[in-house]
Amino acid sequence: MARAGSMKILILGGTADARHICAQLHQNMPALELIYSVAGLVRQPQVPATVISGGFAQHGGLSHYCQAQNIRAIVDATHPYATTMAATALASSQQLGIRHWRFLRSPWQSQAGDQWHTFSSTAGLLKAMQGYTRILLTVGQVKPTQLDLLNQVPHVWLRTAVPPSVDLPSNVQWIKAIGPFDLANEQALLQQHQIQAIASKNSGGEATSAKLTAARDQGIPVYMLQRPHIKQQNSAATFTSIEHLISQVSSWQQTLTTAPAVSTAI
Repeated sequence: MARAGSMKILILGGTADARHICAQLHQNMPALELIYSVAGLVRQPQVPATVISGGFAQHGGLSHYCQAQNIRAIVDATHPYATTMAATALASSQQLGIRHWRFLRSPWQSQAGDQWHTFSSTAGLLKAMQGYTRILLTVGQVKPTQLDLLNQVPHVWLRTAVPPSVDLPSNVQWIKAIGPFDLANEQALLQQHQIQAIASKNSGGEATSAKLTAARDQGIPVYMLQRPHIKQQNSAATFTSIEHLISQVSSWQQTLTTAPAVSTAI
């Protein structure tokens, strides 16, 4: 268990939402000591917090790190598809008896003119795209088991923020790009490569939504990977509004600061 007097919060970041949450916590509750964790594969964030990168294996795991650093609460603001980290954060908070909040931005909703095809797995999505000759993949890293499926499409453009973790076949070209993306550039990209279909995660938010608008405008179908199911401690600990999450953290902080001190006198 963490010591009662500690006011440290660990923010699991790597998203624009996490940076906004960190900034608002610092602004509204300066007494909190914020620690911001990021994988560090893309860039180091500029946030008003102590930044740690590279994951928790180097610290003996998340639970061990939280104990060693006297963390009182975890704010999980990782990507909606970061299932492993989300599950680890929940398990660690339950094990240690500390507070846990998760920010989960709302998914995109299809609009009039969209041609969305929804899939529960990347493999199923890629199989369905084999009838095209020119596709854009924006679903993150490609696994070795998926390369055979990619070989069935003559021209593939894979867009990720970090280099691919596998050797890509000759028909796949890598595009390094970090959001946010604007509409004009997305439209130009689709036209330049004569893209016939797009594969996308339903990430939600505004940073990467321009590709959906561009696809709608150009009549390009989108093959959408559904969000994974992530077990939650309870629905009250999951937020789609940053403001509501900040309010909950504020209430928690006030409870700690107004709680009567426990006397240790004999």
